[in-house]
Amino acid sequence: MSWAGWKVRLREVRPADRRTLSGFDRGSTPQAGGYRHWATHRDTAGDDFHYAIETLHNRTLVGSIWVQADPASGRFSYGIGIGPQYRRCGYAADAVTVLLAFMFDQHYRKCEVSINGGNFASLALHGELGFREEGRPRDTELLRGEVRYPVLMSITAAGFAEHQPAFLAARGPVRPWRGRHWRTPKRGRHWRPEHLRPAR
Repeated sequence: MSWAGWKVRLREVRPADRRTLSGFDRGSTPQAGGYRHWATHRDTAGDDFHYAIETLHNRTLVGSIWVQADPASGRFSYGIGIGPQYRRCGYAADAVTVLLAFMFDQHYRKCEVSINGGNFASLALHGELGFREEGRPRDTELLRGEVRYPVLMSITAAGFAEHQPAFLAARGPVRPWRGRHWRTPKRGRHWRPEHLRPAR
C-alpha cells in the first residue's frame, strides 16, 4: 500500500532500497528526532513503521520516514530524512502532509516530534506545516564541541484540518497510488493558489 501527495508518494521499503538509504546516512544530518534512514529501517519493530519517499515524476527514491504510533493514546511521532541532493525541493513538506492526513484519517489525534534546536531548516518546515512549539527541555547534549537541545513540537488533528483545509478538500481521503497516468481532479475555474493557505 502507498499514499500519494502532490510531489511524492510513501511506499513500503524494499530490499533494493538498502544501498540508497544507507548512502543517505553517510554524512547526512537528520531532520527530526535523530533520524537515520537505514539504521531506522533495521531497528523497526512493534508499532514502528518505515516508508520510502519516492517522487511521482520518475519514481526516484529521495528519502524515508519512520513512524511510531500509540493507538491507545491516539498519538504518533515520526522522523524524516531527505537525501542531501534532494533537499529544498518540497519533498519533505509533501511527505509529512501526506503522513499527517493519513494518520489523522485513522483516528489518531495528535502528532509529536522532537527536533534538534540547531536544525533551523526542520524547525521552519514544521512551523510552516502548522506545528506549534511545546517546550525546550533543559537537558543538553555536548557532541563534538556543539551543544544540542531538543525542541518539542506538535500538531493536533483539528490543527491540521484548520491549517490545511485546501489540501483536505482537494484530495479528500489520502488516496492509494494509482499509477503514472493518474491526474489530480480539476479544481474549478474559481480556484486560486492562495487557497492553499488559510487566511491569517
